[in-house]
Formats: sequence, C-alpha cells, structure tokens
Amino acid sequence: MGLDAYRCPNGHITYPGHRLCPECGEPQDEQIDLSDETAEIVTWTKSTATPPGVREPNTLAIVEFEVDGESVRALGQVGSEDDDEEFDVESGDEVEPVYVDELREPGVGLKPEDADQEWDGYRFRPVQ
Repeated sequence: MGLDAYRCPNGHITYPGHRLCPECGEPQDEQIDLSDETAEIVTWTKSTATPPGVREPNTLAIVEFEVDGESVRALGQVGSEDDDEEFDVESGDEVEPVYVDELREPGVGLKPEDADQEWDGYRFRPVQ
C-alpha cells in the first residue's frame, strides 16, 4: 500500500486520488509517492473514545505536503511504526509518514472476521 497522491494533466494534485480531478474533471493519471516526503501538521486532535480495535487514546492529524508548489493534505494517526511511543504534537510540527502493518486490531469491529479487509497504512511520526 502506498501513500499516493494523484495529478491530472492540468497540474492539480489530490489525496486520495480520484478517477477524475475534482477541480477540472480531467483524468488523474500521474501517481505521486508521498511516503518519502515530510509534511507539516495543520491541526490535530486526540480521541479518547475510539472505535473497537483502535488504540486509545488515538491522536489524529491533518498534515500538509508541498509537492511542486501545490499543497496536498492527508489525515492520519500520529505515532511510530510499532506504536511504542505516544507523541505530543502541535500545529506546525514537521512529520514523516511511517508504514504500519496494523492501524487497528484485525477482527475487531462491525464486519465479520473473515471479511476481506486490510488494516495496513501510514502513521505520521514527528521528525526529530
């Protein structure tokens, strides 16, 4: 799984990608990997009432990447790869994406355990 934004022929970039650009309606045909980029926290919140299988507390942040002069925003958990650290963050902090095998506990939730679901993805870890 990648942390991929998409660009249309007119240069508009979105994350997540769409079949057609939300700004101009052109097909989004260029993929941009954000997993090696850093971003800045725009805003964040700490949830203490999380859904089943999601860690508690769960810090979430909207982060902003700069790609070729365009801003691209993403929402995700704040933490480390193995979730062994809890980070205090502030708006303006620099973060980097880190790949995680399980963003939540598999088999816990509303869907049956045998449902074809993947729980991997990216968290945002503060740059130290």
